[in-house]
Amino acid sequence: MTKKEIVKTISEECGLTQLKTKEVVQKTFEAIIATLVGDSRHRIELRNFGVFEVKKRAARKARNPRTGERVEVAEKYVVTFKPGKEMEEQVLLLEKSGAVLPEGDFDDDDDDILGGDDSETSSSSSQPPTAGGSATN
Repeated sequence: MTKKEIVKTISEECGLTQLKTKEVVQKTFEAIIATLVGDSRHRIELRNFGVFEVKKRAARKARNPRTGERVEVAEKYVVTFKPGKEMEEQVLLLEKSGAVLPEGDFDDDDDDILGGDDSETSSSSSQPPTAGGSATN
């Protein structure tokens, strides 16, 4: 589902114009990003939905699957999401219903394709970068 489809669905359900709904949806996304970057805890908890959090992924050694070459993957900040109880329950119902999902790896992060240790570490001494760029849709 795309942002455009979300806007259309919400506008129909709430009786708002798509333009106004798009503005609200975009402002919501911007608030989530601003909180993750600007809040001292770099965390946003949405009850019954889940928790977004910025974590530091440690540097690691990996192997390029095409060449077999060992490469160093630098430490980096990543956004993690832990679904809330209500979402977990809904997904469990989806699984129990026998729903068929598309096959494949949908992770766009090229660094993770390299393999290796994916352990995450938390560091209180490091701060994630500040907001400077614009968010993309």
